[in-house]
Amino acid sequence: MDRPGSGAYGPFRVTPLGGALGAAVEGVDLAGELPEETIGAIRQAWLDHVVLFFEDQPLEPAEFLRFARRLGDPVEYPFVKGLEDTPEVIAVTKLPHETVNFGGVWHTDSIYLARPPMATLLVARQVPPSGGDTLWANLYAAYEALPGETKGRLEGLTGVNTSALADVSRTREARIQDAGRDASEAPAALVAEHPVVRTHPETGRKALYVSPAHTARFGGWSEAESRPLLQRLFEHALQPRFTCRFRWQAGSLALWDNRCALHFPMNDYHGHTRIMHRISLAGDVPR
Repeated sequence: MDRPGSGAYGPFRVTPLGGALGAAVEGVDLAGELPEETIGAIRQAWLDHVVLFFEDQPLEPAEFLRFARRLGDPVEYPFVKGLEDTPEVIAVTKLPHETVNFGGVWHTDSIYLARPPMATLLVARQVPPSGGDTLWANLYAAYEALPGETKGRLEGLTGVNTSALADVSRTREARIQDAGRDASEAPAALVAEHPVVRTHPETGRKALYVSPAHTARFGGWSEAESRPLLQRLFEHALQPRFTCRFRWQAGSLALWDNRCALHFPMNDYHGHTRIMHRISLAGDVPR
């Protein structure tokens, strides 16, 4: 399905940044008292383009949370303690001495929950002089480009998703310690089973719904049986034709649809600090 090109969405302008997904929004101050018409237009642009980018939005945590609440219901992240006055806002930080970045693998946020977040908002507080870009992949486009035989094979399959896969748990445990939360306070590994092809509850479009970071196997299959097909799906979804890439500046804000996108924060800025603030919005049970 083609998405809209450059144009006005009510009071602001939207310009696609990549062929598959992603668009820059100009002409809106997210710290302001936005009318319902503007919020509705932002939601429509988000549904059309999967991920939106807003520049020069240095929102204080309370302002960031207020904007997020206009779009949905912010929820706390199960593994990292939020900010003191705004617990729904977590700091995603990599310090100069660290070599592993938080969530540094292709993933969709918290797919291991029974109700994964519908959306994620991320605002840049401090960025390295170079590097630290984030990539997104369009899971609508990935599904639609699959051969008919593969689509048929995926019908009825579920994915077993866990928070305990090694690459993710290592970064999670490190961040628990840095955030001042004892590892014993964090929940045990979380596991949820969801359709491998989900239907978006707002657009009605089908999207591939597997995560390299979290999908361990198919329901009723062993990990060994699942690995070849899962690997093919991951490699297919991450082709450059399905992706876009964004270079952060302090005050950049991204809003993406967690129901139909993967993302990947690059870890190419060792010796520098990168600080982001993140909010997740409550979602539904994937169908």
